[in-house]
Amino acid sequence: MSTAPDERVEVDYIAPRHLAGGGDPRWITVPLHRACGWSLDHDPLAPRVVLSSPDHKALLRLEPDPDHRWWTLHHAPGPATPAWYASFGARTPVEFIAAVTDALTDPAADTAATPDPYDALVQAHWTPTGTCKGLVSPDGTAFLQRSDDASPWFATVMVNGSRVVWQAHFGEHTPTRLMAAFATAMTDPTPVARILDTRSLPTLDPRLITRTRVGMQAALVAFALDDRLRTLSARHAPPAAPPSAPPGQPPGPGRSR
Repeated sequence: MSTAPDERVEVDYIAPRHLAGGGDPRWITVPLHRACGWSLDHDPLAPRVVLSSPDHKALLRLEPDPDHRWWTLHHAPGPATPAWYASFGARTPVEFIAAVTDALTDPAADTAATPDPYDALVQAHWTPTGTCKGLVSPDGTAFLQRSDDASPWFATVMVNGSRVVWQAHFGEHTPTRLMAAFATAMTDPTPVARILDTRSLPTLDPRLITRTRVGMQAALVAFALDDRLRTLSARHAPPAAPPSAPPGQPPGPGRSR
């Protein structure tokens, strides 16, 4: 979408992230399509987006429905791995879902070490809660837990002690590295940008959230998504070829006989 060079918008920076509302779905869908090569099935007459991975093993659906999950991610089984799924409510911040899809599409994932999902929570001072194997955020509004090591994961955010803001469910076979990416995103203290009215926020309680409003050029707001696209596209770029030896010189050390 083009904008006038001097057009300005009001941007709210919200912390903590889990209480910032859903955000712009394009933060997830555009990079998957343009940077990661996922094919797009979009009906302009229906509020539904379906993206499938190049190998046709993963399918991401965005289906706005007040009675069901808005986002669902399904992955087919592999030769040595079972199928798994993840689902996210409407107000799950797009940055959290993007952390999962970024980890899923990372070409270096097979060589990277897999951290424990709870490590990020402990470092952020989350504490054990109840009888489940789970932790709660310092403000008491966010939970990440599972019954045991072979059970599904659940993330829940609540305000006022009982009102559920959003939930995310992960099947028991969800790769640990994806759960670690989700947990890291949940504990990131950096505020997230939102263009919204106050009705879009799950709470206005100043004891729970901080809002910093900044007026900026619309082009700078759009730049954030463009920069994200460039970063993710670079992951899939082929490595640069080594420089060739100048003509008349051997390509490496050694002596000719």
